[in-house]
Amino acid sequence: MITTRRDTIKLMASAAGLTAAAPYISANTASLATGSATRSAVPYQMKKLVHGVCYYPELWPEEDIDRDIAEMTKLGINMIRIGEFSWSSIEPREGEISTAFFRKVLDRFHAAGISVVFCTPTPTPPIWLTHGHPDRLFVNADGDRLVHGSRQHVSYEHPAVRTACYRIVEEIAKTLGDHPSIIAWQIDNEIKCHVAEDFSPGAIVAWHKWLKNRYGTIERLNEEWSTHIWSTWYQSFEQVPAPLKTPFLHSASLSTAYRLFNRESIAEFVDQQSEIIRRYSKAPITHNTNPAFSVNHERLFKNLDFASYDAYPSSTQWHSLVFRSDMYRAAKPGRPFWLMETSVSHNGWLGTHSPMHPDGYLMAETVLVYGLGGEAVCYWLWRQQRAGSEISHSAVLSSWYKPTTGYSQVQQVEAARKQLEPFLIESEPQVPEIAVTWSDHARAMIETEPMDKDENFPATYQALIQQWQELILGLGYHRDVRFEGASLEGLKVLVTPAMPFVSEEFLQRVITFVQNGGIWLVGPGTGTRDREHTVPLNAGLGLLDSVAGVETQFVFPLTGTDITGTAANKTLNFTGWCAAVKPAHADTRVLGTINSPLMPDTAFLTERRLGKGKVVLLSAHPTGAEGKAFVENLIKGYAKEAQMAAPFEVSAGTVVCPRVDREGKPLWVVINMDGASGRLKLPGKTLDAISGKTIGSTLNLKEYEWRVLKPGV
Repeated sequence: MITTRRDTIKLMASAAGLTAAAPYISANTASLATGSATRSAVPYQMKKLVHGVCYYPELWPEEDIDRDIAEMTKLGINMIRIGEFSWSSIEPREGEISTAFFRKVLDRFHAAGISVVFCTPTPTPPIWLTHGHPDRLFVNADGDRLVHGSRQHVSYEHPAVRTACYRIVEEIAKTLGDHPSIIAWQIDNEIKCHVAEDFSPGAIVAWHKWLKNRYGTIERLNEEWSTHIWSTWYQSFEQVPAPLKTPFLHSASLSTAYRLFNRESIAEFVDQQSEIIRRYSKAPITHNTNPAFSVNHERLFKNLDFASYDAYPSSTQWHSLVFRSDMYRAAKPGRPFWLMETSVSHNGWLGTHSPMHPDGYLMAETVLVYGLGGEAVCYWLWRQQRAGSEISHSAVLSSWYKPTTGYSQVQQVEAARKQLEPFLIESEPQVPEIAVTWSDHARAMIETEPMDKDENFPATYQALIQQWQELILGLGYHRDVRFEGASLEGLKVLVTPAMPFVSEEFLQRVITFVQNGGIWLVGPGTGTRDREHTVPLNAGLGLLDSVAGVETQFVFPLTGTDITGTAANKTLNFTGWCAAVKPAHADTRVLGTINSPLMPDTAFLTERRLGKGKVVLLSAHPTGAEGKAFVENLIKGYAKEAQMAAPFEVSAGTVVCPRVDREGKPLWVVINMDGASGRLKLPGKTLDAISGKTIGSTLNLKEYEWRVLKPGV
């Protein structure tokens, strides 16, 4: 018998005791089925650790190039990233395109043995594209039209803008795509860094086309959004507004859909550029992003070859490097990620700057990124900008061509890179047994409908996911941050916090994971909304009620109510929204109850056995030191039950990056990141891989010190 996708949903629903939903699948959800988690058919073999700089030869005298090459060679820089802001240099007047200067640059660097990542220059369109054409400019959510002078000021939805973008990308790819120096391409630069959703006339035209493609008929849209509320019922797609200013608030369905539309459209823009480049070049393609940017990260990387990110953390913000490395390492399994931009000393632009890095921090940062699965670390930038809005940003060399405070730190990085390289190219990151779910659909919903206003509650979706990731890191477990559509291969515990809409596709994979012995810890705020940002009609948590074996009685905000809960003989305080539930299945156990006459005999923590594994529902967010300790114990208990490997016994501020060599033997990269020294308890005989010396039962690290270990030899 041939089974269809719909049959599969029925089978999985039956196995979990849930009722299958209607077969309608949103455009956002459908894209996850073929998302970025698919492993490459051909295993990737890293040949070197890339040590790079962002370089802008078009801004300086051409005669400086040779001395730049000499200085880079002396420092061990083996890659430059160029081109992303060069549109006006390549096409000073519309249609007059020449890449001759950049070919000469590529020739010189290739002769010197320095590789190149070439970027498409679409983030900074030249003045001729928009002067006299205000309809081509970006319009923000307040209805303000942006002007030329920075970057990302145009509307990528305007046909003339896209035509111009694709024209210059094709000319660059056609004339430079075969150059032997190019080892990779980068599309654009930090898309949606400075702007979010586009409300230009071109965007609104594209919005109406997107709606028609997504819903098919206006009747379906009206039904899904329940538009008779406040008489927002529509007669045609062209009547559906973009969510610009209105007297009060737009429908949640409309606001979230507009975010999804914009993020799908910008991913298609990246796809199209990639398709053009692939006609002329075999080099892999990426984009440098950041979890805070207004993109759908999973969809963005779906058709790219590898993931890369930017990060400019001060020495007290090093956790962000771990979070982003955990996230983008898992984005394209089997392919190392790149840190495409970071500062050698401090971040800065007009009016602000961050503190300078302490001595040794840059080295520790770089070793951390390499150890966690990075192939490349690249500095922004080589030479300090002599003009513009980022003149206060650090660089390797000053504008007057003298070493900066970061120069000696780059020397430290290169010394570390040389020591690390032989070990890391012969190993790969160990697959984690625990992961936190990242859902771009959930993020769009929470941007429309923030989860809480409590000052102690994370203000953004990213901050909430990072809170869970840092909790797991602090417990000593190696972890992933996996996209909603990713494979669950290798995991024993999956933590899914704050996913308002839980799709059928996601549930299919999670049910299989649990039935095979996995433990799914469902965090607060999950399941409270349907796919169109409406309230579920079949159950308080939609299909999640059936999977968790509960019946939701109430969904309400706990912040400021002083309502407590009891679990494990502890009284807990809460923040955020709560789903008060009762067990609805013989296999469901109540582990935590709510203490309030408003919702008697209800629970906030349940556990249901499903096959060989368990579904654990934590439907309220414990707060304070007691709440943090409770959640930590919850994770540790289920990690032990799932027979996860014992966590690393490591001091706070020190990170272990577990890897596996080609013989299947463990290799650990250990780094002190907080500059306060560190300690790691070792499991028996352990060798320092570089010195060959045996280490005792405890490894002590000085501030920003790092080591490569071979445990258990």
